[in-house]
Amino acid sequence: MDFKSQPILSVERGENSLQSYFSKVYGYMANALAVSSVCAYLVTKEPLINLFYTATANGVSYSLLGWLSIFAPLILIYFIHSSATQLNVQKTKIFFFVFSALMGVSLSNAFLLYTSASAFQAFLVTAGSFLGLSIYAKTTTRDMTPMGSFLSMGVIGLLLTMVVNIFLKSSFLTMAVSVIGVVIFAGLVIYDTQKLKQMHYMSSTSEEKEVSALRGALSLYLDFINLFWFILNFMGDRK
Repeated sequence: MDFKSQPILSVERGENSLQSYFSKVYGYMANALAVSSVCAYLVTKEPLINLFYTATANGVSYSLLGWLSIFAPLILIYFIHSSATQLNVQKTKIFFFVFSALMGVSLSNAFLLYTSASAFQAFLVTAGSFLGLSIYAKTTTRDMTPMGSFLSMGVIGLLLTMVVNIFLKSSFLTMAVSVIGVVIFAGLVIYDTQKLKQMHYMSSTSEEKEVSALRGALSLYLDFINLFWFILNFMGDRK
């Protein structure tokens, strides 16, 4: 046996394993986006739309079930993160796709507020941006790990600003939030993509890698959804 070739073979196996891991993550993420898209579309059609929205003089507003659909994903994502060590592969998959379905329901108002052409255009821009950012994150030699705490604080500040703007109803602030939101979640795409390598190497068993892939897909899914929403707010044409 040529012992000199062993390190090379080991590196190749490691690279193949990492690429397989990335493919699995992106596969789960794509399936989650498909589930969300279908659920969002179905909720805007009869008879489901009557369950989640009520007609008003200014258009439509959320019904009680509609408000529940907004807060349900927040509760579920908290449960997934807090119970991460207790969930096996099957349970994680169930919660992951239930979460993506609930997110689709909560985002269905995008189809009611904006034209279909705007939503489709925003999706294409988001997909292209996400692809470019992911490639950059995987190929750059720059370590983006220090960005994590800064971006987390940015998300908190963004949420607080959005809450304040509910009362102020400032169009300028709405535009500013959209631009800042795009920047923050573009950074999170890079950060979370790089973090996938660490998550992969920290998982020792096949089950741990599978759960890790689902958690990684969840992070990227949330980055994509938020990036899409802020891009839509920035460039979308309202009905």
